[in-house]
Amino acid sequence: MNDDQATKIRTLLRSGDLVEIGGRSRPVTRILVQPTPRPSTTALIAAFAAIYLIWGSTYLGIRYAIETIPPLLMMGIRHLTAGSLLYAWTRWRGTPAPRLREWIYPAIIGPLLFLGGHGSLAWAEKRVPSGIAALLVATLPMWIVVLARIWGTERHLARASLGGLVLGFVGVLVLFGPDALRHNGELNLIGAAAVLFGTFIWAAGTIFMRSVKMPDSPFLSSSMQMLAGGASLILTAALVGEPRRFHFTSVSSLSWLALGYLILFGSIIAFTAYTWLHMVASPSRVATYAYVNPVVAVLLGWTLASEPISIYTGIAMIVILAGVALVNVGSSKADEHLAHNRIESEEEVAA
Repeated sequence: MNDDQATKIRTLLRSGDLVEIGGRSRPVTRILVQPTPRPSTTALIAAFAAIYLIWGSTYLGIRYAIETIPPLLMMGIRHLTAGSLLYAWTRWRGTPAPRLREWIYPAIIGPLLFLGGHGSLAWAEKRVPSGIAALLVATLPMWIVVLARIWGTERHLARASLGGLVLGFVGVLVLFGPDALRHNGELNLIGAAAVLFGTFIWAAGTIFMRSVKMPDSPFLSSSMQMLAGGASLILTAALVGEPRRFHFTSVSSLSWLALGYLILFGSIIAFTAYTWLHMVASPSRVATYAYVNPVVAVLLGWTLASEPISIYTGIAMIVILAGVALVNVGSSKADEHLAHNRIESEEEVAA
């Protein structure tokens, strides 16, 4: 096959057209590459803005909400309410009801994300500042890369990714180190460890989500996950006795406002955007919201809640975000390498 033929084949493969390749001396081979619809730039910008800025502000929202509402119960109310509203709206728009077997994966992923991830975060924010919690959650892309390697979705780690992993965890040690050595109680180590644990669980749920068949509608998928996650949070809250400590009349106006913000913006808008982005973008690119979230959270916590920013917090933020950047660079290169190999493989079949 000459260069002109190879160029034509590459163009047709990428365009998704039906190609007939062959000659008189061999049978015709038919290759059909399904075209992937490209999302609009406006939709992508809006979705990334939602997970960048809204989720950055939810850390402070969680802090205000759990001032007078028990953490697991608050998160359960948040996600059950958001999931119910989104599910009803999706069905009203004409989306068919999911069949019973379509609930299997959302019923697994929902508790992983919301009980394991958000439940741990809410519990921890009773003990650590919202900005520190956001900074620890910024390690999410690192956990995704590690779990993707273990899961087998990434065959090898680029040098940039390995360097980013090392740098990111050095940043976590900088954040933990002074208090771990001095034992002065400035940073609650159990609370900080709970945030890291929840981030690991969220990463596991994200990787699992990419490997299974979810409902085609991102709105339906999001609502099902929130319903399952909210139910698991309420059940866990009941098991640990939180409803006995909850008094409706003692909830402050600020906590109600924060809960409403978390339901509408943090769950319905931002999580739906997050789910949709996972359908149209790579996990490593979606996880770049971890760059912006801690900066937004730290600044909001400092300006609105008088949370201190120590020199260690500043250094840790720079080191962790630099590590996240390297991880993303390495993941992007790996994605390009995989796509190039796939095209080359398709051309060999066509030849």
